[in-house]
Amino acid sequence: MAAIRIIDVSQFLPGPFAAQVLADMGADVLKVEPPNGDPMRSLNPVSNQRGKAPFHKSINAGKNVVRIDLKSASGKNSFCDLISKADILIESYRPGVLARLGMGYDVLCKINPGLIHCALSGYGQSGPLKNRSGHDINYLAMSGGLNVTGPSGKPQPAFPPVADYGGAMQAVIAIQNALLERMTSGQGAYLDVAMSDTMVSWQTFGLIQDGLSRTGDGQSPKRSTDLLNGGAACYQVYQTRDNRFISLGAIEVVFWENFCRAVGHVDWIERQSEALPQFALINEVERLFVTQDRSHWDHIFDDVDCCYHPVLAYGELAEWPQIVDRALLDFDRQSGQFQGVRNPVWKNHKPPQSRPPMRDILIDEALQNWA
Repeated sequence: MAAIRIIDVSQFLPGPFAAQVLADMGADVLKVEPPNGDPMRSLNPVSNQRGKAPFHKSINAGKNVVRIDLKSASGKNSFCDLISKADILIESYRPGVLARLGMGYDVLCKINPGLIHCALSGYGQSGPLKNRSGHDINYLAMSGGLNVTGPSGKPQPAFPPVADYGGAMQAVIAIQNALLERMTSGQGAYLDVAMSDTMVSWQTFGLIQDGLSRTGDGQSPKRSTDLLNGGAACYQVYQTRDNRFISLGAIEVVFWENFCRAVGHVDWIERQSEALPQFALINEVERLFVTQDRSHWDHIFDDVDCCYHPVLAYGELAEWPQIVDRALLDFDRQSGQFQGVRNPVWKNHKPPQSRPPMRDILIDEALQNWA
């Protein structure tokens, strides 16, 4: 994608992450921000505190950033100049915002017929909710997925925000497909990608079990009662004596058998097929794991093929052998400060590399770069 030019006018996480993924693939990404900058420059999206935050630089590493007032005549002219030279536009405005600014798709595609315009929004460009505000938790709620996530008492929001990241990756897939089609047709496209739609598209398992499909058994999934959300002993998170946690994903019979033999409980092997939810069996396994610290279980299962892995805290990732080997985390060579997570793709047997830092540039340099 070395010759592909992308204008990213999105803010916060989903659009910028989609643009960064494409930048990792070699695209030339220019992020266009309003005069006061992307609000992410001063927002900590984890603690909700405002002030200097590192997230903006991390999610926009590998891009040039320019500030343009799209409400001014000069700003619109500069933006349209960039559009004439771009391949892709990624935006996350509410439906109709660009049109009210005089730069809707009908205008932009006349400036550049080959433009691929990706509108990444919460609820999409149509429907009764198209203009409603929302965030990750709302999009997952609409999909039905949140209703079956978490402990039995109430749904539990997911972290990291899966709808944001999932919607971003759906946008990347759609953009790549549009680029392939453009190679044959020469025409651009308008892509309407909604994070809520993406979350609905991930719910096939639950919808089939719920009975919307004729092959379903009509048993609606419930929190902490089904195979993949906490109802099975073989697919579960267990606490250890030192208040750490481990994950067990021994769904296949052979993995469950290996687990049971490793802990000296061959009597559990046949119980894997007990009806869900398996609260009695789960309680027995819980009582086993809480007898020892996590380090003990890490050692016990080091060579046991049973889909075991400790639940890592963020502070452990930098020294975890698999993560170190895969070269996933990026640190500043001089200060040692964490910079971000690298593109998780090895190409031609070579590990991912550090991204160049984000560069704030002026509009004249942006136009000259794309001359």
